[in-house]
Amino acid sequence: MKNIIVTGGAGFIGSNFVHYVVTNHPNIHVTVLDKLTYAGNKENLAGLPADRVKLVIGDIVDAELVERLVKETDAVVHYAAESHNDNSLKDPFPFVQTNIIGTYTLIEACLKNNVRYHHVSTDEVYGDLPLREDLPGNGEGPGEKFTSETPYNPSSPYSSTKAGSDLLVKAWVRSFGLQATISNCSNNYGPYQHIEKFIPRQITNILSSIRPKLYGEGKNVRDWIHTNDHSSAVWAVLTKGHIGETYLIGADGEENNKQVLEMILELMNKPKDAYDHVTDRTGHDLRYAIDSTKLREELGWTPEFTNFQEGLVETINWYTENKNWWLAEKKAVEANYAKNGQ
Repeated sequence: MKNIIVTGGAGFIGSNFVHYVVTNHPNIHVTVLDKLTYAGNKENLAGLPADRVKLVIGDIVDAELVERLVKETDAVVHYAAESHNDNSLKDPFPFVQTNIIGTYTLIEACLKNNVRYHHVSTDEVYGDLPLREDLPGNGEGPGEKFTSETPYNPSSPYSSTKAGSDLLVKAWVRSFGLQATISNCSNNYGPYQHIEKFIPRQITNILSSIRPKLYGEGKNVRDWIHTNDHSSAVWAVLTKGHIGETYLIGADGEENNKQVLEMILELMNKPKDAYDHVTDRTGHDLRYAIDSTKLREELGWTPEFTNFQEGLVETINWYTENKNWWLAEKKAVEANYAKNGQ
């Protein structure tokens, strides 16, 4: 490969992947296709070499634009998505449009031009798992983590549209021979994440002298992975993965929301109980947990950030040192949450 397209490459996870490719694979040219919604930011690509990274502002549902770009590339890595669960509960239509119609547009163009396609998805397509305290064997038995064989059971408009997009890719591989792979990843954290998301919202609240907020009792568990590790895993799947296969990406980072918030507070020299409880999210999934054995054994991938607290310290430092990146949006983000008592 010499040229790749990264959809959603100005967003959080996509831009970190672009940085990873530029840093680690100097012979690759990256075309970023991004609509630049509120979640996309040109500043996420600042400082990258202009001769190796090109930003195209456009929509993945624009078939003419997608066709023109795809015919000139070797591979498409598809990150672009509407991804905020709360927003999907208020207005599902943009999620259907981007996540399903957008994916269809991309795979059709890749199929027509015989271009390698990698589909980036989420563990939320599998629904949720029982909390660890409710599991036999203390969470160590079979069926107590997601695998690529876990049946889909999405619970929100966001996760259901991502599940639909996954199934489109699987069908196009089987029915038409699309050269594609899929990865489903657990919750990412790290630099460039929009401050509406859980970890950066808590960090920026503390930096803004706003009391952090916790949904319900905070027992909901997420399997955290540093976005750099997600990037290296996607590269491994893109370059070494078997066509038609699904790989789950995780770094054994299970923590419940209460633990994460209290860890952030302590790392930022605040009392661990200096937060408020707010009404829980509708249909809030209880627990996600990834079994990444297949990825590790078949493709030889291992995560770099195996200590969640160390990764969290790095993330706190990034938001502290880059206030200009998020400060202008902070007031509007908190006002939007306040409308819903959150």
